[in-house]
Amino acid sequence: MTELHLALALFLLLTLGAGLWRVRRGPTAADRMLSAQLFGTTATAVLLLLAEALVLPALRDVALVLAVLAVIAVIAFTASVKTATPDREGRDDR
Repeated sequence: MTELHLALALFLLLTLGAGLWRVRRGPTAADRMLSAQLFGTTATAVLLLLAEALVLPALRDVALVLAVLAVIAVIAFTASVKTATPDREGRDDR
């Protein structure tokens, strides 16, 4: 079972390569933010797999903190986009 966990962690790390490509190439800020969310989610999954494979329960705590930080980053991005774009009538919400 340990080999399966490590193989899955390696596969998830390889998928991060596709996310890096999207961050670099992404035409909009939303594409880049979704890629950053992918990093947070994938890194959380990798840490959970490594916690099981290596029997290191502390990695579960790190994964939880990383998941919370990813959510906070998305909330901050959404709030900054909302305040930066005017509403439909051309007024600014600030």
